[in-house]
Amino acid sequence: MQKIQQQRLSLPKILTLGFGAIIIIGSLLLMLPIATHPGMVTKYSDALFTATSATCVTGLTTLNTAAHWSIFGQIIIMILVEIGGLGFMTFTVLLFSMLRRQPNLTTRVLVKESLNLETLADVKTVMKYVISLSLAIQAIGVGFLMLDFVPRYGWLKGTYYSVFHSIMSFCNAGFDLFGNSLENFGNDPYLIFVLSVLIIAGGLGFLVWRDVLLWHKKHLISLHTKIALATTAVLLVGATALFWLTENQFHQLKDTANGWARFMDTFFLAVAPRTAGLDVMPYSKLSMAGIVLTMVLMFIGGTSGSTAGGIKTTTIGILWLQSWAVLRGNEDVEFGHRRFTQNNVFRASMLIFIAAIIVVIAIMILATVETVPKQFGIEYIVFEVLSAFGTAGMTMGLTPHLTLLGKIIIMVLMFIGRVGIFTVMFTVLNSDHPQKRYRYVEEGVMIG
Repeated sequence: MQKIQQQRLSLPKILTLGFGAIIIIGSLLLMLPIATHPGMVTKYSDALFTATSATCVTGLTTLNTAAHWSIFGQIIIMILVEIGGLGFMTFTVLLFSMLRRQPNLTTRVLVKESLNLETLADVKTVMKYVISLSLAIQAIGVGFLMLDFVPRYGWLKGTYYSVFHSIMSFCNAGFDLFGNSLENFGNDPYLIFVLSVLIIAGGLGFLVWRDVLLWHKKHLISLHTKIALATTAVLLVGATALFWLTENQFHQLKDTANGWARFMDTFFLAVAPRTAGLDVMPYSKLSMAGIVLTMVLMFIGGTSGSTAGGIKTTTIGILWLQSWAVLRGNEDVEFGHRRFTQNNVFRASMLIFIAAIIVVIAIMILATVETVPKQFGIEYIVFEVLSAFGTAGMTMGLTPHLTLLGKIIIMVLMFIGRVGIFTVMFTVLNSDHPQKRYRYVEEGVMIG
């Protein structure tokens, strides 16, 4: 009987339950007295929210990370962020490697599913790249951040701050130890540049990095990498230019910062919404056009197979190319001298549709149970919903004041955003049922 029950547990269910188990364990660890500063009391709802936000590499938090959590609590958050960013199956394979054992077939299939790999043959090779590349980039990030933080805070505190924020930036999580994100560093273009590079590196995805690093050997770039790099470049350049216009050359710092600092802050506005969660100014001070642009970037997110959330750059890239092809009367969706499969186009369209439904339902619920300050409108709710769904970690101030139901909604959104819509939906709908043995007669309807 037990064997039959194990067989019924599908791969999406295992991945979903695995992330859920890590969140529960993390929340229990954060409930320990040693996890908070003396005199601080943590509600379980806040511990669960923090663990969910960390494991889902979001950064939204109901508690001030620096003021509430002790060093132990902050280390637990870092560990959860690493596990969430790289995927818990990655650490399972790492454990097998440390024990000098080969992962079994089930473990390899789960890794394939969690990283969206094409074949099982890729698992072992990709795991080496995922682990070694992630550690290498974060270590380099620590080194560059120490050049800024050690002179400010001393060796011990400066090194710790460097490690913490390198992990948060690469894993695209928005936790910080300053209490107000990066709002005190608007005149520090060096720090903003280093963090931007770490965020972009984490958001590109491990498969993209593998193609880039192996270019000198294979001289071959996959279609996935081509569209990911192209879409990322367009979004970064386009968003920077638009923010430069909408925010009037970052006029908030005009009197205190030079042109280079203002440009880097503007560039960071384009980088951070790609699920990084850090900010150089309160988003409530952005122009309405800037807020809308930020929400669009949060919804898109990073690249598939990366530490980022959102609907992914490849999804939006495919839909753009599909629309362009249809408008020009072409049947095939092409890019880089390759043709996308119809399954790619279908999954991208379905992903957008389901994501829109989830977001709208969440907005309606939060608009009913939460209080919107007089100086804000519906953007106060929409911003938070898209931030949670895209695991972006940005806030206009709602998260610390969420009701219990509001916390649950945001946690569900973060979970779906990190684990993946298809994985969660397949788990909930039990879509591993037997396929039909028949098909109905095909008939068309009017569209548009």
